[in-house]
Amino acid sequence: MLTREPGGTSAGEHIRALLLDPSLPEVVPRAETLLMLAARAQHVDEVIAPALAAGRDVVCDRFSGSTIAYQGYGRGLDPAALRRLSNWAAAGLEPDVVVLLTVPPSEAARRRSDRTAEARAASTPGGGGPDRIEGEAADFHARIEAGFLELAAADPGRWRVIDGAGDRDAVAARVAAAVIGRG
Repeated sequence: MLTREPGGTSAGEHIRALLLDPSLPEVVPRAETLLMLAARAQHVDEVIAPALAAGRDVVCDRFSGSTIAYQGYGRGLDPAALRRLSNWAAAGLEPDVVVLLTVPPSEAARRRSDRTAEARAASTPGGGGPDRIEGEAADFHARIEAGFLELAAADPGRWRVIDGAGDRDAVAARVAAAVIGRG
C-alpha cells in the first residue's frame, strides 16, 4: 500500500493543504510540528496500523524522520523532543526501512521547477507555484539535507541512502535493490 504524510486520510489531506498553502501567514515551528503530528496520529490509526494488522506492506512517503529533519534541523526544534513526540503520535510504530533519495541541490531545484510548470499547465488551483515549504530559502533546505544524512548515518541498519539522480526506472531499480537486499 502506498500512502503519504502529511496526508493519507481525509483529515490529513486537509492539514496538508493548510501546511503547504503559500498564502498561510507565518506559522511558528511548534505549531507546524503539532499539525504534522496530528496528521500522523490520524494516519497511523486510520490507515497504517490497520494495513499492517492485515499483513500488508506499507510504503509511506515521509514519516518520523521527515519531522526530525524538517522541524528539527530545518526549523531548529530539539530533535530528541521531536523523536518522543513522533513516537507518541505514531503509537510507537517505526518503519522497518527508510529510503533517503539524494540529488544535488541543482537537480532538486530543477525538479521543483518542473513540477511547478506541470501544475500550471494542468491549471492547478493556487497557480502551481512552490508550496510554503518548497518556497523556503536554500539554507533551510541545506539544513534539512544535512539532517537527513545525519539521521541515516546514525542508523545505517534502518536507513538506505540512494542516489536519486537519473530517470525514474533507474532510481526505482536502485531502491528495489536496496530494500530487497536489506535482509
